Amino acid sequence: MGVEDSMTQSSSEITIRTPTTDDGLEVHALVKDCPPLDVNSEYCYLLLCSHFADTCTIAESKGRIIGFQTGYREPQAPNTLFIWQIAVGSYGRGKGLGKRMIEHLLGRFPDIEYLEQTVTRSNTASRALFESVARHLNAEVDQSMMFGEEHFGSSAHEPEYLLRIGPIPKGRMTASTHANKNQGVM
Repeated sequence: MGVEDSMTQSSSEITIRTPTTDDGLEVHALVKDCPPLDVNSEYCYLLLCSHFADTCTIAESKGRIIGFQTGYREPQAPNTLFIWQIAVGSYGRGKGLGKRMIEHLLGRFPDIEYLEQTVTRSNTASRALFESVARHLNAEVDQSMMFGEEHFGSSAHEPEYLLRIGPIPKGRMTASTHANKNQGVM
């Protein structure tokens, strides 16, 4: 792992980095402990930590994973980064960790112009996080219906609304580029 791939905050001793396959099972356990997130299979998290590692982040403290963010570039819109899940364990809550993971990820991809995420109406924490990221980036948030109840079949799943941030201003200063600049790496 290079200096440009980690961000350590000495006050909280939290490192944000790219996941590896070895993180998959611990990530699965973390997501299980973060309701109301949908829990996917262990295999899914192994794939995310390997095939999609470049668009995911791990937050770690004292050797323990306390946060995970997964996403991917949209195939028909490579300038758009879709954030699939953000899980922050109880130890990491209240520290702005979700926002820091997104900022770190944006530092890897300066060509991203839009961020997207789906959220249910009841997931107020994710809504607040995404709105905070939009304010920090000085970008607008648009909302539209993505998946209605009918799309989920017989499961009792709330509708998922698409939140879209953008366009994201060029030359933005993210937490990871700020930390790397202070470490002499850009």
